[in-house]
Amino acid sequence: MELIDTHCHLTFEQLAGSVDAVLQRSIEAGVSSWITVGIDLNENKKVLALSEKYANLYAAVGIHPHEAAKTQDADMENLKQSAKHHKVVAIGETGLDYHYDFSPPIDQARIFKAQLQIAADLNLPVIIHSREAFDDTLKILNDYRSSLKKVVFHCFSYSPEQAKILLDYGCFLSFTGVVTFKGAETTRLSAKSTPPERLMIETDCPYMTPAPMRKQKINEPAFLVHTAKFIAELKQVPLEDFASAAASATRSFFNLTKK
Repeated sequence: MELIDTHCHLTFEQLAGSVDAVLQRSIEAGVSSWITVGIDLNENKKVLALSEKYANLYAAVGIHPHEAAKTQDADMENLKQSAKHHKVVAIGETGLDYHYDFSPPIDQARIFKAQLQIAADLNLPVIIHSREAFDDTLKILNDYRSSLKKVVFHCFSYSPEQAKILLDYGCFLSFTGVVTFKGAETTRLSAKSTPPERLMIETDCPYMTPAPMRKQKINEPAFLVHTAKFIAELKQVPLEDFASAAASATRSFFNLTKK
């Protein structure tokens, strides 16, 4: 059985000091490949350096919407150069987040558009962070639709109706441990309705710890198996079949080669 954590933050302080042990536990749990994701220029440097240490660890570089106000247009050239690293498989995470007021929407949109242009220029997939900003996210994406290679909405929590809009658009959807939370019925319905060839799974660690590991505050890639089991049961398919489909979708989306 192959499991791939499509979105983790191994450079965050909760995990950065023990990556060897974290990845060893991950492998023992059946999660043997990972994509560690940047959120600003400093973190991007860290994910690139970390990706060079492990064969099955890949990188995504981007500017999180929370960091948009701190980011200048001139910084986009730095990001573009980082994205040319041989272990980079996507631009992101990038997008819009209206839940918190960490960056004004106008700055979020400015930096989001710049990153979509980089993805188009370099023919790279895009990892989208979209929270309480569905309409605006889709509106901006539509302007780049013809030039973008592939798009995934990570940590998906929108409704099944919104999921269908994105699936019809051609997007992939990625689900975290949120799908196991008691109050996440909308997310469960979206996961259940997403076809296997468009569905990926992630931890978004060190956050979003899935049940039954909620008491352990720091999430890690090894816990992805709980999310996989939950969605497999939700879809009423064997875990091995679900894992195989998710891994196949992931490898196709990010153009990952088996090691």
